[in-house]
Amino acid sequence: MPQVSIEIQLSTLPNNPGVYQFYDADEKILYVGKAKNLKKRVASYFGKNHEYGKTRVMVKKIRHIKHIVVPTESDALLLENNLIKEYRPRYNVLLKDDKTYPWICIKKERFPRIFPTRKLIKDGSEYYGTYTSMKTVRTLLDLVKSVYPLRTCNYDLSQEKIAAGKYKACLEFHLGNCKAPCEGLQNAEEYHRQIEDIREIIKGNFKTSLQYFKHQMKALAVDMQFEEAQRIKDKIMVLENYQVKSTIVNPKINNVDVFTIISYEAYAYVNFLQLSHGSIYRSNTMEIKKKLDESDEELLQLAIVEIRQRFESQSKELYLPFTLEVGPDLKVIVPQLGEKKKIMEFSERNAKFFRQEKFKQIKIIDPDRHANRIMAQMKSDLRLPALPRQIECFDNSNIQGSHPVAACVVFKDGKPSKKDYRHFNIKTVEGPDDFASMEEVVSRRYKRLLEEGEPLPQLIIIDGGKGQLSSAVKSLDFLGLRGKIAVIGIAKRLEEIFFPEDPIPLYLDKKSESLKLIQQLRNEAHR
Repeated sequence: MPQVSIEIQLSTLPNNPGVYQFYDADEKILYVGKAKNLKKRVASYFGKNHEYGKTRVMVKKIRHIKHIVVPTESDALLLENNLIKEYRPRYNVLLKDDKTYPWICIKKERFPRIFPTRKLIKDGSEYYGTYTSMKTVRTLLDLVKSVYPLRTCNYDLSQEKIAAGKYKACLEFHLGNCKAPCEGLQNAEEYHRQIEDIREIIKGNFKTSLQYFKHQMKALAVDMQFEEAQRIKDKIMVLENYQVKSTIVNPKINNVDVFTIISYEAYAYVNFLQLSHGSIYRSNTMEIKKKLDESDEELLQLAIVEIRQRFESQSKELYLPFTLEVGPDLKVIVPQLGEKKKIMEFSERNAKFFRQEKFKQIKIIDPDRHANRIMAQMKSDLRLPALPRQIECFDNSNIQGSHPVAACVVFKDGKPSKKDYRHFNIKTVEGPDDFASMEEVVSRRYKRLLEEGEPLPQLIIIDGGKGQLSSAVKSLDFLGLRGKIAVIGIAKRLEEIFFPEDPIPLYLDKKSESLKLIQQLRNEAHR
């Protein structure tokens, strides 16, 4: 059968919700996406000039389009997530995490043991989690064991074996950590009541246990069993102290999933919080490397499905930074005020801290990768033809008495190269004339580099506005370097970036690493 053209394939797509798959000439899957309207979404890839380079490259490779129609957009979202994990297409964001997270297991036994595990075995046992660290699990289990005596042995405590006296109480019984059900000193009914309370504590609900212990303490006090009453009071204090530490929001906020996202250059960071009875009992942040020009909405939608599946969330209420279609049975709230808004801000701060830690780790562990990332970002932000491995910045605002001087600072791979710094005494200009001084300094600098066969920078930064930039360009023209070296000007007041022959300045994000590096160069030149 002859190859059907893309135009024909597009014309036959339905206007229904569904999932589309792009394949190349070798029938290798390139990309999986979801759509509210398959025809419109898929056609959009071919009907516009994509600014993002990888999108252009991918579109050129597409030879075949497959699709699956589903009843709703929510179904499409779930199917998209499953197909991405199944086929791992080259151009899709992969929300992968090789880490095996710990669970708390309540073993299916006559007298259940409770312990941490990283393996989920389908034997009827109960599993709570997952948790983001084993430390969190152990802290919670230490709390439980300090309040409730539980067995730790793996004996088969059947009624017959206990009645036959097969087992003897171990050291844990004598230490007060276990009531020796192995010898019949604790019955199954009492033990299971403890387990029921522990289930609630693990879920973040301390109310049942506290009520029970307070009632028990009062009864013991009435019977004048003050030593036992004090022991129960100690347990109440342990529970209340833990509850205070874990409750950081309104206790009425129960069984809620919170998601926030921040984007920075080629990465996005999604923070996930789970709340129960006012306690945040799970927090996890995911780093996503963008593959195409995905929006925050697209990335968060994908992350929500993946994270909720991974942590087996049963919450029916979600707090999100913006409205999203996430499923027919889920309630989405976009908090604007009060406690709910504070939770969102807390989540976003966690995402930002995670990003900062990632950057710090990369800077220490892999400084080359850190430099490459900044160079690539500058190349993108400033529309440069090459990575700015060597950047030179000129400033002629320094006046020492009546003798004007200028400075040239050099950065290599984003770091100062102080041995290459140069200071110039202005020779040909009489009186204060910033434009003429800039023209002279740039001319002298690059005339010398050409004569000595030294490497030229990929980027020149002029500390000044359009006038000084024009003076620098005039010198580059004279030396035949126009177009061979990128040159920009930065105006101080509004941090405007000017390009030659372009009257409209560029405004970089104030938090952009590109702008921070430009400012660092300028500050060095001012010294």
